[in-house]
Amino acid sequence: MDNSSSIVVITDSSAHFPAGESALLGGIQIVPYQIIMGGRAYREGIDLDAVEGLRMMATHHYLPTVQPPTTAEYQAVFDRAARQYEAIVVLTASREINHSWANARAAAQPLLGHCKIDVIDSGTLSTAQALLVLMAARWVGSGVPFDELVRRLRGAVERTYSVYYVETTEYLAHNGIMSDSHSILGSMLAIKPFITLENGRLHVTEKVRTRIQAVERLVEYATEFTDLETGVIVQHRAGHVETTRMLHDRLTVEFPDRVFPTMVYGVSLAALIGMDATGLVILERDTLGKD
Repeated sequence: MDNSSSIVVITDSSAHFPAGESALLGGIQIVPYQIIMGGRAYREGIDLDAVEGLRMMATHHYLPTVQPPTTAEYQAVFDRAARQYEAIVVLTASREINHSWANARAAAQPLLGHCKIDVIDSGTLSTAQALLVLMAARWVGSGVPFDELVRRLRGAVERTYSVYYVETTEYLAHNGIMSDSHSILGSMLAIKPFITLENGRLHVTEKVRTRIQAVERLVEYATEFTDLETGVIVQHRAGHVETTRMLHDRLTVEFPDRVFPTMVYGVSLAALIGMDATGLVILERDTLGKD
């Protein structure tokens, strides 16, 4: 395919991709966040991968500072892309989470009239954002025109859902997702919160006391979807995690014909919800359109 008449998909490193998607990643450009830990700056996904970043947070008790790409950084990427591609579609983390979307919008302004470009707020982050980016890459590969691609992506944003079970609340309190008083009370009573993304924001929606209860609630969440297209389990470290194993076993019973891959979430999400969360990300099938 001649790049001069094609579309490029660009995202920020808040998008944490499931393993096994490397074939599509070659057609996606990722603009990294800056992760500040221990007085050093790391480019997420380049200088610092998810496993090493979470290990550093746990070992040194770092509280990372996460800085999304600046307008200038986006401009440099967009300018290069505009010389190679006819059109650019950009999917960023939720505008309610950080300034990535606003910075990308500002960077796109000088290109308007010279190159087709659309900056889309994914309304989410991490793996949910990555699923949207991968969907965009597949559509580009199948020849979907730019305007139709944008329409489909904006519809898909409304069908993407995330829920996280969080075992400790330090990061939630630090980031204002949970009040200090509720964090302290929850720790005293051994109550663990569930976090969902609603209207682009992270919210505490309910609480449980045990991991078994947490797993059952995650399974209940999955079964609420009548036409599930993709489901991914996210966890806080590589390898065997007991909560994830129980969740896999229960989902296999409820969805015997479906595979739920497991992946480690990245530092930019860990900086918001902590290093000991288990999550479930759902992409619901489009039953009305032609996706």
